[in-house]
Amino acid sequence: MEQKITLSELNEQIAKAIKESLPSSVWMVAEISELKENFSGHCYLELVEKQENEIIARARATIWSYTYRMLKPYFETSTGQLFTQGIKILVQVTVEYHSAFGLSLNIRDIDPVYTVGDMAMQRKEIINRLQNEGVFEMNKELGLPLVPQKIAVISSATAAGYQDFMDQLENNEFGFRFYTKLFQATMQGVEAPSSIIFALERIFQFEDFFDAVVIIRGGGATADLSSFDDYELAFNITQFPLPVITGIGHEKDDTIIDLVAHSRLKTPTAVAEFLIKGVETYYSRLLEMENEIVDFAVNMLDSHNSELENAAIGLSRVVEGFIIKNQIQLSKKGNEVQRVVKQFSYQKEHELSELHHELYSKSKMLISAIKTRLAQKKESLHHLINESILKQRGVINHFTDILSGQSKKFLLKEKDRIHFFENTARLINPENVLQRGYTLTLKNGEIIKSSKQIELDEEIETRFADGKVKSKIVKKENHGK
Repeated sequence: MEQKITLSELNEQIAKAIKESLPSSVWMVAEISELKENFSGHCYLELVEKQENEIIARARATIWSYTYRMLKPYFETSTGQLFTQGIKILVQVTVEYHSAFGLSLNIRDIDPVYTVGDMAMQRKEIINRLQNEGVFEMNKELGLPLVPQKIAVISSATAAGYQDFMDQLENNEFGFRFYTKLFQATMQGVEAPSSIIFALERIFQFEDFFDAVVIIRGGGATADLSSFDDYELAFNITQFPLPVITGIGHEKDDTIIDLVAHSRLKTPTAVAEFLIKGVETYYSRLLEMENEIVDFAVNMLDSHNSELENAAIGLSRVVEGFIIKNQIQLSKKGNEVQRVVKQFSYQKEHELSELHHELYSKSKMLISAIKTRLAQKKESLHHLINESILKQRGVINHFTDILSGQSKKFLLKEKDRIHFFENTARLINPENVLQRGYTLTLKNGEIIKSSKQIELDEEIETRFADGKVKSKIVKKENHGK
């Protein structure tokens, strides 16, 4: 029978074989599929190798804190890319095999030049793919409205760039008004592309309402821009039915979504200025058209001014002849009307004088009669009020006597009840109960109300009026059992 060995011994032989067969360190190419930083500063990774998007190799790797503190800023400064999952790296590793934790790789160094080249190659492949699919220029071919005022904004609500964009739009010097609706999205990291695509899908539901879509991101590290070199995100923008305008806060390089968007501006503020400028151009054209219409109207008035003056002169002559012709007839009619009016006025004045005298006489008689009736009513009312007051006083005195008697009876009854309750409380007071020869039995300070609460050999306390004793249970009966 072959010699038996333990698992730890086998693992030690594997570790020894790996150490003897491999050099102290090797340079290796892999893609980061997972990355975690723990509280102590160590970085734990899962590295993979893919072939046609299928994983053909996988390994765990570690960058200890003292190395990670140097490698991460060195890589990000050199590449302008975050050290995160989804990127390919060229690293120097040592192979370690631990009997309890298995195989792992310890990363000692990194070559950022490889990652830069791989990113550039991926970027070029994405651009070529979009061009070969014939969609690269599709969003640019859409027409931007002459007055784009209903804007769907994709950004983070707390981003400084979003605040700058809104401040620029709302406080423009011309007083133009824009309607904006924020569709929040993550604007950096691996979640950014899917988050922005989801925002585009929500905007698509209101396609007929909005004039354009604005994607803005103010400030931030250049390394965060890799999120915008994503094929799926770029493809969604090319297919979107509204013009997309980008302003993701960088001046030197264009991301892929900048290249496929309808318009690319450097910053969120520049996007706001672009929209304001579009409305300003349209407004200026309206002012020009207004001036053209005014000039045309003035010219038309000038050209017909002489015709109007000649017509006015002719009309003046006709009117003057008409007035002279009818002036004599009007004078005769006036004299006749004046005579009739004087006669009518004299007649009506006499009738009014007679009517005034008659009205004065009747008014005096009516006032005298009203005064007499008011005096009678006043005396009758005074008598009724006095009778009512006397009657109400009698009723009040009657109910006062009844209430006084009932109150005294109620107070006496309640006093007797209180006295009864006081006597009852004195009788059931535990001290008085003990004085009458009764005892209290307790276990652990609590009163025992049933034999089921105690067991054999347990200690109990019995209280009397003049003291207490402690006992131990030697026998117990429950209903004779």
